[in-house]
Amino acid sequence: MSKQRSTKTKKKARPRPASSARKTATKAGKMIGAQALIEGLRREGVEVIFGYPGGSLLPIYDVLYDTEDVRHILVRHEQGAAHAADGYARASGKVGVCMATSGPGATNLVTGIATAHMDSVPIVAITGQVPTFAIGKDSFQEADITGITLPITKHNYLITDANEIPRTVKEAFHIARTGRPGPVLIDFPRDVQQADIDFQYPEAVDLPGYRPTLAGHTMMIKRAGELIDSAQRPLIYGGGGVNSSEAQTELVALAERADAPVTMTLMGKGGFPEDHDLYLGMPGMHGTAYSNYALHEADVIIAVGTRFDDRVTGKLDMFARNAKFIHVDIDPAEIGKNVVPLLPIVGDVKLVLAELNKRVSRAKHPDWRKRIDQWKQEYPMRWKGDGLKPQFVIQQIHEATKGNAVIVTEVGQNQMWAAQWYPCKRTRQFISSGGLGTMGYGLPAAIGAQVAMPKDVVWDIAGDGSIQMNIQEMATAVANKIPVKVAVLNNGYLGMVRQWQTLFFKNRLSHTDIQVGTPDLAKLAEAYGAVGMRVADESEVCPAIEKAMALKDRPCLIDFLIARDENVMPMVPAGGTVDDMLVD
Repeated sequence: MSKQRSTKTKKKARPRPASSARKTATKAGKMIGAQALIEGLRREGVEVIFGYPGGSLLPIYDVLYDTEDVRHILVRHEQGAAHAADGYARASGKVGVCMATSGPGATNLVTGIATAHMDSVPIVAITGQVPTFAIGKDSFQEADITGITLPITKHNYLITDANEIPRTVKEAFHIARTGRPGPVLIDFPRDVQQADIDFQYPEAVDLPGYRPTLAGHTMMIKRAGELIDSAQRPLIYGGGGVNSSEAQTELVALAERADAPVTMTLMGKGGFPEDHDLYLGMPGMHGTAYSNYALHEADVIIAVGTRFDDRVTGKLDMFARNAKFIHVDIDPAEIGKNVVPLLPIVGDVKLVLAELNKRVSRAKHPDWRKRIDQWKQEYPMRWKGDGLKPQFVIQQIHEATKGNAVIVTEVGQNQMWAAQWYPCKRTRQFISSGGLGTMGYGLPAAIGAQVAMPKDVVWDIAGDGSIQMNIQEMATAVANKIPVKVAVLNNGYLGMVRQWQTLFFKNRLSHTDIQVGTPDLAKLAEAYGAVGMRVADESEVCPAIEKAMALKDRPCLIDFLIARDENVMPMVPAGGTVDDMLVD
């Protein structure tokens, strides 16, 4: 019988013979590599690891057997571990940690690492590796994971000397959490895990080539203030950097001083309170019509912590043609990559905005605000038609949670409906795979978010296609009594692909109907030991949500059978312009 870390009663440790993998300290500071890793995680404040064991990790898992202060959560697939660490990091602001064995275990982390990389999420991924003497010999379960992940990590390490472990762990966490956050991978050969070292943890990091710029250039900030003061139609366009920097207070202050309407990207949701009268909604492909029109006609755009991705800009040479750009970002590589700003400011968003607010005069722009109000009246967010509507479901979740839940999404139509119809008030409240668009992200990320924020209510808004990609993590939630709630917006299609086929491919629905073969998801949830419900009528929606909200010790899945042909609107076709926007 294996030891389960989630049980409440502590099991007595079994006597076992000493082995090279379990060498204990003979004097202060003496330990093996696996112990050094865990001690390094302690020093970095790690409280939980999401992982899956395997042969190349056995020394580390043997140390975890006797470790009480670092919790290990056993996932059911390594991809789930990476997404759970990602969700934990986004919800808490801390570095998430995941772990997998060599070969297929490590490669199963790749999608999750790429997801974190695209969205600038701080995680540290630890992978087992074959012994150093077996590397490069096509050994059993060997994969060059540092080579594979080089393009999708902020940095990665292959440890070949056990004495490197303390420094490597210290550097990995420092790199992951500072500057523009991102994933770091540590590849850990099995023989290094078993080698003896004299453990000494460094007090500080010495990386001469890594010095992120935090404070913005004073003269550029001064000029930005002057440009904002001269604007007649100012607009703030914020992204995920606002959430990473936790700069909501400073952003609100700037918007109010400049009387500048605000649009926030999918990654920026929550970075500006959506009940504020200056808020316009999300921009871009499935943004509000009035936010897109405002971008099109603004004369000064203050872009804050955003990278001008194609889902917002559409056709670049037609994007916001009338505007002068101020671009604030901590990553100099993003400045001018897609849109060349008049005033580039490299620095931490929170620090730059605090200084910028000192340079901006209070202003009013009644004509600009009146124009935007006219767009809001002319192009309101709405839906129509028969059947159970996904927008209605999300609105009812919003009401039941009083707008305070942590919302995690899968990817597809469900993601866009959640972004449109669940207004967020605070930072780190909306968690979604933006840049990579990873189906299967939501459930394991929701588990990670719930572990990070045990007192919060966490909902995963899912689609019937995406939820099945990592549905096995329902077992993880059940085993660890993690009460995530899953709302599946089930239309029997790969919905977003079906929408594109309908609108742009003459309704030739090629391999997007998944109704046949999809299991009864409520019964599937029950088979895992969760609570499952199925809802087909509006009258059943609120009672089902209330029942889910009452559960505190297990997950719940509600299968909402929504109108099959509902589309996400508005929509700007890929590569299009505001003139191509489909409003209804």
